[in-house]
Amino acid sequence: MRPLQISPETAQKLAKELNVPIEHLMHMPQHILLQKLAGQTKDNSTAPAPDKNSGNSGRE
Repeated sequence: MRPLQISPETAQKLAKELNVPIEHLMHMPQHILLQKLAGQTKDNSTAPAPDKNSGNSGRE
């Protein structure tokens, strides 16, 4: 299996976001990486959205 074909900058960002060492990320199978990314976006999308009515809209 060959390392992922991504730029060093992308690898650093992904390693930080997924909280894995960059060495593990570079040798991670692509399907596993995609599963982790999908899980990450799923976690972010289930976070409560900010209440639209809670802020000051500038109208008085």
